[in-house]
Amino acid sequence: MRIEIWADVVCAWAYIGKRRLERALPGRSGTEVVWRPFRIDPTAPARAVPLEEALRDPLMDEALRACAPGLSPARNRARISRVAAREGLGPPWGSRWRVSSHGAHRLIALAYEHGGPSVQGAVAEGVMRANFVEGLDIGDRAVLGEVAAAAGFPLGAELLDGEAGEVLVRELLLRGKARGVRTSPTIVVGGRALAGAQPPEAIADFLRGGERERPVPAEVERMRWAESLMDQRDPLGALVMLRPLLEEFGEDRGVRLLAARACFASAQLNRARAALESLVGEFPGDLCVRRLYGRALERQGRDEEARPHLRLAAAADG
Repeated sequence: MRIEIWADVVCAWAYIGKRRLERALPGRSGTEVVWRPFRIDPTAPARAVPLEEALRDPLMDEALRACAPGLSPARNRARISRVAAREGLGPPWGSRWRVSSHGAHRLIALAYEHGGPSVQGAVAEGVMRANFVEGLDIGDRAVLGEVAAAAGFPLGAELLDGEAGEVLVRELLLRGKARGVRTSPTIVVGGRALAGAQPPEAIADFLRGGERERPVPAEVERMRWAESLMDQRDPLGALVMLRPLLEEFGEDRGVRLLAARACFASAQLNRARAALESLVGEFPGDLCVRRLYGRALERQGRDEEARPHLRLAAAADG
């Protein structure tokens, strides 16, 4: 069974959730734990800012209050510290920096690609320990390099110096969005998700249900992700998901139509029109294709060409 943890390494609950998952796992053989990226603070700077300084920003304060309704940021941080202590984390405890977690996510994703789940788990542990226990700046490449080396992934520092993992992490973030991940951490097994750092007993109950999941073909899963992103009004993200399918299944009607829809929704009208023109020629009776083709022509100011397609689709509706 594969367990995916979608989490942000700057989220204290992710580290707490890791400890609780570890307590829920003993005795389970054949289980693979994979870490996936999530962003709780997409606007965090690439260069670290002392957290105490960042907390004086009214917008940051407002965002933190929204995360824990009814508690001030200071009281919420004290509460999390107590919970972390019960899980054996700290003291000391608490991040000292506000910084983008993008580099850390790259390192964690690359650790899985090059070393598998055990190396990745060691890197994820090292990154969160550096952030929450040692108070280090995990936006610093030198810090991440030391974490990687200590976790048995010495290649990590060299990979981070280049562009390795950039495309991978950005696609993984889109996958999480497509799958409906909204909370750090979220445990996903197959098509089921458990949000938040739940108690070990709740995690164990959730995992028992995962053993009955049937695997879905990769191409079907990717198509579903693309459709989900379209439903969330992210056509550019949908096109990223569709790129491998267009390369491998470029003649498939459903793939081509979804790509055309995404092009239309992202105002790539020339691409949309060309794709739809081809589909209309091959499937003249598909009124959904005709309607979208007519709309693409219409938005390009080609009303005379659009009119017969729109009329045919409207007549069928009527």
